[in-house]
Amino acid sequence: GGGGVVGLLQRLGRLEDSRQRAAELFRWLVAPVAPAEFLGRHWERAPLLVRRGDPGYYAGLFSTADFDAALRGGEVHFGTHLDVTSYAEGVRETHNPSGRALPAVVWDFYQNGCSLRLLNPQAFSPTVWHLLSILQERFGSMAGANTYLTPPGTQGFAPHYDDIEAFVLQLEGKKRWRVYSPRTEAEVLPQFSSANLTQAELGEPVLETVLEAGDLLYFPRGFIHQGNCLPDAHSLHITVSSYQRNSWGDLLEKLLPAALQMALEEDVEYRQGLPMDYLGYMGVTNSDAVDARRTAFMEKVQSLIKKLIDYAPIDAAVDQRAKSFLHDCLPPVLTQSEKVQSVYGFPARWQDGGPCDVDILITKDTEVRLLRHGIVRLCNEEAGVMLYYTTENSRVYHKEEPKFLEIDPEYTDSIEFLLSSYPNHVSVDTLPCETLEDKISLATLLFEKGILTTKKPLVQV
Repeated sequence: GGGGVVGLLQRLGRLEDSRQRAAELFRWLVAPVAPAEFLGRHWERAPLLVRRGDPGYYAGLFSTADFDAALRGGEVHFGTHLDVTSYAEGVRETHNPSGRALPAVVWDFYQNGCSLRLLNPQAFSPTVWHLLSILQERFGSMAGANTYLTPPGTQGFAPHYDDIEAFVLQLEGKKRWRVYSPRTEAEVLPQFSSANLTQAELGEPVLETVLEAGDLLYFPRGFIHQGNCLPDAHSLHITVSSYQRNSWGDLLEKLLPAALQMALEEDVEYRQGLPMDYLGYMGVTNSDAVDARRTAFMEKVQSLIKKLIDYAPIDAAVDQRAKSFLHDCLPPVLTQSEKVQSVYGFPARWQDGGPCDVDILITKDTEVRLLRHGIVRLCNEEAGVMLYYTTENSRVYHKEEPKFLEIDPEYTDSIEFLLSSYPNHVSVDTLPCETLEDKISLATLLFEKGILTTKKPLVQV
């Protein structure tokens, strides 16, 4: 269908299930390659180039006019939201003044051959926000973005690799890209981005291409890349990123200390003292010695490590990862009908000298459901049962503290029931709470936080 990206997002809004929306948007992102083929052959493995021959494929997502409007809005500041960069004769420089990025100053930099990187375009563009807020549910990991505007015949950045999975969407103009394989085993799927690299440190590119409007280039973390503009055209692209610090190792960083803590509390073997004379035969100095005590010591350490798995609270560690993901998340973008059926469209107002339509009247027959599947997470913590949620997050990364409600443990079944019945509506009466009063009070609390929507608007305006 037509309507560019805005039309696509509207069509996705008609799908009842947010997981289906996310899957369809991901399908659009890598099309015409099938998602299963992409995940099997390219994800974390190899770059993918998609030439679409369709300059309007990303129409309405973000443009140089949107860039200019963001500058005129007065909220863009150098360093925080905008970087001015150049790369010439092997030297990468940043030219950020301090303070607000005024159009006259920014466009002067551009005119003099500098590249402009707008960080966090989702804070300035409702369409970018909408796109990322849907995609993040597909990845189960934060989806971020930067936009890059480069003048003709220039390059803004030195070759480097990143710690994210990168999807480069060419929005306007064209740009030449060179992509190189990771140089060593240690640089495959790295935890952190590299410093700037020199041309001498690179081998031959595994991919060299000119991206045109509508094209897509994907490369995994660890693949070195550089882009430069041809003499005859500027370039505007947006890089959508995900999977930063989202590896098995990152999960184990949470899990192992927790497992050790539980083992120390529950198993006396972990609390028994080390042998009195162990310093005499262990350590690097003694590493070449043949000694039965060394063998016994090594075996003891191995057996304690193996036994740790019995104490590993795997689900709890996953919940802690999920909790930080929910803090990273963008808040959901509501469709018109979702707004009307949620607290955000509730018509409470001041009228004729007093407040009007203030009471949220939920009854046992009110039909409710979660606004999205991925917006809540129940976590058992020392302080109690916490329900983390994303509806009150900011469009700016971590501008707000994590949002959570402390939930009466008796309500956990009802939260799980709402998650398992999604995307269907259920009547408040069917929530597995003790009393009708509890059912209504839980539904009201979740409605007020924007977590629940009702099948019909609560107040007919």
